[in-house]
Amino acid sequence: METFLEFLREVMKGIVREVSAYLFRINVLENKKTTPRRRKQGGSRKVR
Repeated sequence: METFLEFLREVMKGIVREVSAYLFRINVLENKKTTPRRRKQGGSRKVR
């Protein structure tokens, strides 16, 4: 029974670690891609 609990604890640690890494990747690393900066386009204007 004790061995089973240790195994279950290790499985839970792995799941928590993977979920944390996934959420970190989404929240921190993907934010750079979500808001690309646009360059101001200087176009010619019609003068009256």
